[in-house]
Amino acid sequence: MKKMYDLVIIGAGVTGCCIAREISKYEVNACVIEKGDDVASGTSKANTGVIHTGLEADPGSLMAKLCVEGNRLMWKLSEELDFPVKKNGKFIVCTHEEDLPKLQEQLDHAEKNGVPGCRIVPRDEVLRLEPNLTERTVAALYAPTGGVICPFNLAIAMGENANVNGVAFKFETEAYDIIKADGFYTIKTNRGDIQTKAIANAAGVYADKFHNMVSEKKIHITPRKGEYIFFDKSLGTIFNATVVPLPGKMGKGIAASQTIHGNFFVGPTATDVDDKESFQTTQEVLDSLKEIAASPDFLHKNPLPLNKIITSFVGLRAHEDHHEFIVEEVADAENFFDAAGIESPGLTSSPAIGVMLSGIITEKMQLKKKTNFIARRKGVLKFDSLSDEEKMALIKEKPEYGNIVCRCEMVTEGEIMDAINRPIGAKSMDSVKRRTRAGMGRCQAGFCTPRTMEILSRELGIKMTDITKKGGASQLLTGCDKEIGQE
Repeated sequence: MKKMYDLVIIGAGVTGCCIAREISKYEVNACVIEKGDDVASGTSKANTGVIHTGLEADPGSLMAKLCVEGNRLMWKLSEELDFPVKKNGKFIVCTHEEDLPKLQEQLDHAEKNGVPGCRIVPRDEVLRLEPNLTERTVAALYAPTGGVICPFNLAIAMGENANVNGVAFKFETEAYDIIKADGFYTIKTNRGDIQTKAIANAAGVYADKFHNMVSEKKIHITPRKGEYIFFDKSLGTIFNATVVPLPGKMGKGIAASQTIHGNFFVGPTATDVDDKESFQTTQEVLDSLKEIAASPDFLHKNPLPLNKIITSFVGLRAHEDHHEFIVEEVADAENFFDAAGIESPGLTSSPAIGVMLSGIITEKMQLKKKTNFIARRKGVLKFDSLSDEEKMALIKEKPEYGNIVCRCEMVTEGEIMDAINRPIGAKSMDSVKRRTRAGMGRCQAGFCTPRTMEILSRELGIKMTDITKKGGASQLLTGCDKEIGQE
């Protein structure tokens, strides 16, 4: 007889992991299924990493409510679950006099949405605070609760904590059909059938697909493709706060800002596509981003050196036709719960989405709270952040921390071992990179790949030829060179 789960969460992105963490506070037999090889392997890994304030969202919308609440929750969660955040504020920059009414409109939104401390800052003050802003700046709206976060650290932290508290994770498990019969759901996957009393649909750009399998009231999600270019840390600090232009009809617009790790980026673009797997960068779009970066007429005052670009990538936003979050039990599908249409500001909103949907689920299923919930989690130790004395003491205790594997980001063997051996630990090159930043520096893994592979092989007890970039059939090696021609 197959195991019956109380709840299966489809999708281990940041939304799914936040739901999992919240539901793990209750006595429940829950599982997360994910078609990728790791948490945050889809949309959640590819965004600006901006902690939004909630001021851009339409007043009265669920998007506005959950963004403001998610922002409020984020700072406490970073302490509990040990992931980096930085409250550096946010400027929405107006560069045309005729657009000043739109800036006032954004301030009105902020007041109606309950975003604290926002104000319009005149040109001279803005340029004093951000001297590298374009001289075309007319004024800016400042929001002090804006910040930056590593876009996948939140999902990793939430997922690990949920796992420690009893939620199972099944990776490389792709759902392709859902059938309801006899009062429960059967999820058909590439790894066999999974039976569950309830489902939480947090499948990102695929959330409409699963919703429409069980409901007569259809929803439609368009993948909105955003492309980015990233610069090396040696470019230095351009802006102190997060800097974005006035938002347009396709979203918050192309930003030019610093990440929490010190890399400068330009992006994202916004192009609606049909393909939910359209993760390829586009030469024409990248050329346009480079043109923006090299222009003194965008948000930054001086052209950015294109020889400092170290990578480019694509993210897909799950744009629901009504541009609104859907967080509810589906009316005509009992015990099927949606977290759908979670586009920007979804990363910021995700903790609040987790609280809201888990509240709906626990009330409906009458779940009891645990008395032994583990609320805290310790992240991967960042060796380079320690004092010299602390480093020496750690190396004496664990010599592997004395071996630098990634020179660009100064990541040690000890950190990579920790990333592999912790709850829902790393099993591929990309999952090591997301937890430690090994391979994210200027050489983009050109130096550290062989050594990281050796550590993965040793710690997982697998052959080098079985190591993948991102799970599935993405092996990096096909065999040993001395074996070639001997078959």
